[in-house]
This record gives sequence, C-alpha cells and structure tokens, in this order.
Amino acid sequence: MAVPKSIQSSSLAEVIDRILDKGIVIDIWARVSLVGIELLAIDARIVIASVETFLLYAEAVGLTVPPTPIPPVPCAA
Repeated sequence: MAVPKSIQSSSLAEVIDRILDKGIVIDIWARVSLVGIELLAIDARIVIASVETFLLYAEAVGLTVPPTPIPPVPCAA
C-alpha cells in the first residue's frame, strides 16, 4: 500500500502559526555518571505555544494557581 505524499509546501508563517496554535512540548531527561558517581543531571521541559493555548491546557491539568487575595494593610492614623 503506497503512502500518498503531499507536494504542497508550507510557508514559515504557516508552520509558526500551527506551532503556536497547537503547541510543542519538549521533555528532556539526561544523566551523566562515571563509575556510579553522578556528574551531571539535566531535567527540562520546554513548552512552545501561544499564551492563550498554554493557559487553556495549563488550566485543564491544574498548572494555574488562582491568585490569593492580599490582606489589607492597617492604616496608622
């Protein structure tokens, strides 16, 4: 079964628009050790998305925290 290939090309603006609309998450975990001694550990999560997309999905998974009210400061008279 042949896989159909698309001959249409996308412009850079279309690619950036799609990335910002859908978002990309890059999750990196790496460890360098020598003779059982950990020398370097890297744990990173990179999110590329528009603010609107990030807030939409962050709220769904509970990453946004509702702001806490600031108590009023008593006025010294």
